Parts: sequence; structure tokens; C-alpha cells
Amino acid sequence: MLEIRDVTRRFGRKVAVDGVTLSIREGQMVGIIGRSGAGKSTLLRMINRLIDPSQGSISFGGREVSAIAGATLRRWQRDCAMIFQQFNLVPRLDVVSNVLHGTLNRRSSLATVFNVFPQADIGQAIDILGRLGIADHAAKRVEALSGGQQQRVAIARALMQDPQVILADEPIASLDPMNAQVVMDTLRRIHDEDGRMIVCNLHTLDTARRYCDRVIGMRDGRVVFDGAPERLTTRAAREIYGADESFSETSTSTSIESLDISIDIARGPVPVPAL
Repeated sequence: MLEIRDVTRRFGRKVAVDGVTLSIREGQMVGIIGRSGAGKSTLLRMINRLIDPSQGSISFGGREVSAIAGATLRRWQRDCAMIFQQFNLVPRLDVVSNVLHGTLNRRSSLATVFNVFPQADIGQAIDILGRLGIADHAAKRVEALSGGQQQRVAIARALMQDPQVILADEPIASLDPMNAQVVMDTLRRIHDEDGRMIVCNLHTLDTARRYCDRVIGMRDGRVVFDGAPERLTTRAAREIYGADESFSETSTSTSIESLDISIDIARGPVPVPAL
């Protein structure tokens, strides 16, 4: 269980997250939606401890992770993997080396400096890439890959950590609708097969409804909606986005539901250009 209790984060006079209280049980896939500046990214970064709460507490499995430091904090950041909108990969390194960076929290400083990886870790990295349908690209430089492929490399790096929790901060915001579907299919497959907790920040109502077990809506740093995807009506969306009757869901849509693409992650994607 991930427990967030009365968590607030201030940046000077600005309150980015305001008294948020949530409980997320093991194995849930949760989507957090809201307009830009609603506090979604700040909340995820506090869970991962990239930034600290101004007040309140965050606990996982009965341990208060908002109060840990040093080696204990590094173990938590290994157990709570983060996937970013802009991938955060090393463009000039090959794909498999980027995936192996998921092991840095458990390697010695000397091995890190010389970029030396055990053969078992290399094999595991290639197996994960195969699972995500991109093993054929293992030896390529990351910069040669499409955006959707790069995001799957970032997901593979997260899986290399063997985390209990995966936090995805706008993982499809930089992608076209076709690649957005591939990435979300990948995350959902990981959730279904591994039973991992996934918390994913999203801008799009159609994506949240299609892929998430539970949707949380944030507005001005506060939670204003928390429920099953089928409860995410147009009226609820207006409240989340602070919109009037003129609000249209198409303004938040990636249109991925209109794409009829069959993706089999175990075998890799069907041969569609630019994936």
C-alpha cells in the first residue's frame, strides 16, 4: 500500500500540491489527470523523493519513505522507478547500455565509472528488450530510435531495477497517437503480467479510461476526483479541468482509440512504419 497523507509542496509562495491524501493498493494501475500546473508531476516527484514534501508524509509498506535518507533513500528510488516524458536517456550510448543504467543503484562506484556490467545483467537487459519488442535495436545508439522506441527503452531501464512501483510522468505527451498506444499497451501489459503498481500522469481522458483501473483528477494542487474510469463523465471532467459547458473531451484526446493496431509485446509490434 502506498499511503500519501496530507502532503503539501510549496515553492516559495506558490502551493503546487495542497493537502493531498491518497491510498493506492498494491497492483493498481492509476491514472492522474488534470491540466498543466495541477500538481501531477510534483506529486510523483515527491513519491520518488526527487523533491521533498513541505509537509505531510508518504509511506509504502508501512515505511515512511518521506523521512528516509542515504542508502535507504537510494534503495527506495530503486524500488520506485521513474519514467519521464523526455525519456532521460543517454542519446550517444547504445540501447542495452541505457537499459543497464537501471542497475546503477546496486553497483559499485568503480564499476559505474568504467561502465562494466556483469554478463548476467546484460542477458537480463536483452531479455527485457525482447519482452518489449525492441531487442533488435539493442546495439543501436538511442538517438537513432523513434520517440516511441526510446520511451520503451526508458520502460526497459525501469524494469531493470525490478521495482515494486513504477511512476510514469506524462509518458506519451511527446508522442504521436500511434506510438502513444504502443507505450500505453506496454505499460498495461507490464501491470497485468507482473502485478506491479503503476501510477501514470496523463493529460487525456480517453487514455485514462482505457488503461487505468482508477482515475484521480487534480486541480490547483488538490484532488477533486477519485474513482473508477466509468465515473469519469464529461461533467466530472469539467470539474477537473475547471471548464464551462463549452468544454469538449476532444481537446484532451490523443485519438488513440481510433487506431486499430494489434500489438503483441511478447513478439514485438506489427510492422508499422516509424514505430
